[in-house]
Amino acid sequence: KMLLSLVDKGIKVDRGGPESRVGLLLSAEDDYFTLLTENDGIIYYSTQHIKSLTNHSKNQTEFNLEIPKDFEYIQADDFKGILNCLTLQWVKINRGGPETLEGVLDSVTDDYVIIVANEEIIRVALFHIRNISYGVKIEKTKKDKDKSGKEENKNNKEDNKNESKNQEEAK
Repeated sequence: KMLLSLVDKGIKVDRGGPESRVGLLLSAEDDYFTLLTENDGIIYYSTQHIKSLTNHSKNQTEFNLEIPKDFEYIQADDFKGILNCLTLQWVKINRGGPETLEGVLDSVTDDYVIIVANEEIIRVALFHIRNISYGVKIEKTKKDKDKSGKEENKNNKEDNKNESKNQEEAK
């Protein structure tokens, strides 16, 4: 019920660390919720692994995505249903830390999923899947693209100045 009150609001999942993300809570179900993030797109989190949720965070980065009216994402009754819908898709499991895994989700059983990655067949216990995402992302608005493009150009110019200075010092 608490999660339902946060739907359509910006939240931060966990306080920090590799699994922590900031995004827009799209939906909340019994055992999972759906988060839309700027950099990672849609992430489905299993609620059994969530330590905290924060809204109105002071350190929260600004969330500037305009969601198109026809934007669609996978929905299911439970987390295992989400996994079944992602079969034969390129997915990323446990987005941060040493347990990150990317590959094609081959099949889902009652106890584990099978991922094919780098010519390996990997079985991951359902209990140990904290989150999963697939390739759906929303493009940034033109204004956001221009802003990031200007920052990139500025960084490239600074890099070029530093490189020229280093070459002259070397002479």
